[in-house]
Amino acid sequence: MTENLRVAVIGGGIGGLTAALALRARGLDVTIFEQAGELREIGAGVSIFPNATRLLQRIGLTDEIEKIGSPITGQVIRTSGGELINQSASPSTGVQSYNVHRADFLKLLANAQPEGTLHLGHRLSGAREADGGVRLTFSNGAAVISDVVIGADGIHSALQQAIGLKTYPSSEGIMAYRGLIPTEKLSWAKDIGGRMSRWIGKGRSFLCYPVSSGRLMNMVAFVPTNLDSEESWTAPGDLNALSAEYAGWDYPVLETIGALDSTFRWGIYDRAPLPYWSVGRMTLLGDAAHPMVPHLGQGAAQAIEDGFTLAVVLEGIKRQDVSKRLQAYERARLQRTSQIQALARDTGRFFRAEYEDVAERDRFMAKWMSANGQIRGHDAEQAAKEELLAANDSGSI
Repeated sequence: MTENLRVAVIGGGIGGLTAALALRARGLDVTIFEQAGELREIGAGVSIFPNATRLLQRIGLTDEIEKIGSPITGQVIRTSGGELINQSASPSTGVQSYNVHRADFLKLLANAQPEGTLHLGHRLSGAREADGGVRLTFSNGAAVISDVVIGADGIHSALQQAIGLKTYPSSEGIMAYRGLIPTEKLSWAKDIGGRMSRWIGKGRSFLCYPVSSGRLMNMVAFVPTNLDSEESWTAPGDLNALSAEYAGWDYPVLETIGALDSTFRWGIYDRAPLPYWSVGRMTLLGDAAHPMVPHLGQGAAQAIEDGFTLAVVLEGIKRQDVSKRLQAYERARLQRTSQIQALARDTGRFFRAEYEDVAERDRFMAKWMSANGQIRGHDAEQAAKEELLAANDSGSI
C-alpha cells in the first residue's frame, strides 16, 4: 500500500507554490507555510521560458498563463547608441514562452491551491528530525510534524540555516532599477509585439519587455554602484539618478525612463553554489538552494524545475526512502543549476561591456544563444526519471 507522505513547503513564492501543485499532481499531501501575512509582489516582470512552461502545461495551467502572459516572440539587442547587434525570433520548440507580471503569476498559483493548504503568517523558527519525521516550529507558536520538508524560502532561507548551510553574498558592483510603464505611453513600443528589447553599454544594460498581455512595459536597468544596496524589490529608487546613468543613450531608453512615475532599486549579489542541499528529510529549492544573478532570466524557471523534479522522485515512495530520494533530487539538479549560475554571471558581464572587437562580441553572442537554447530545451521531469533509473541500476536507492 502506498503511503501518503506529508510534505511541508516553507515559502509561498513562485517556487514553493509551483512545487506544491506539482507534488499534489503526483499524489502527495502538501501544506505550504508562508511567513508573510499576505501574499504580495511589487510591480516587476518575470520570464517563463519553455523549460518552465512545458512543466506548467502538464499540471493544467496553460489557459491561465495565456490569460495573464505576454507571448515572447523574439529579442532585439542594440548598443547604447542604438546600433543593432542582434534581432531574432524565438526558436520553434512547440512550447510558448511568456513574460508575466509577478503579482499576476503569484495570484494564479495561490488561487490554484486547495482551500486550507496555504498558511500565511507562519515564520519558521526551528526544524529538527524527530519521531520519524521533521518537527517544525513557527514564531506564532504553531508546530507540525512532516515526512518531508522543502525550503522554498529564498536567499535568506531559515531552513537553509537549520540544515547547517549558509551562503555568502558578494556584490556584482551593480544594482538594478525596476519599473512598469503603460505601453501606450511609449512611442517606440507601438510595433514591439512580444519582443524583448535590450541595450548594452559600458558598465550598464537596459532591458524592456511587455507583461500583462502587453498592457505594461517592464523595465530593468542595471547600473554600477559602490554602495551596499538592499536585496529587496521594494526599496524606492531615485528617478533623477536613474536618468543621469543613461544620459546620451538611445532614444527609447530615454523615453522609457522619462515615462516612469516611480522606480524601485535592487542590489545584485552573487553566491557560490552550495556543496549540498539536503539533510535527512529536509531539502531546498529555488533561491534557497541556488540563488543566481538575474541576467539569464532563469531564476523562476529553475525553481519550477526543482519542484517538478521533487515530485517525480517522491512519488509513491515509503517514508524510509525519503532521504535517499532527496539525494537523487540533488544529483539531478545540482550540476545543472551550478552551470546556469555561472552562465548568468558571464551573461551579465557581457551585457555590461562595450566591445571594440565586434568579432569577439559576436562570438560570445553565438555561444550565449546556443547555451540558452540548450537550457530552454531541458525537460526536468524526464531528467528526474533518468536519474532514478541510474540510481536504481547502481543500487543507490
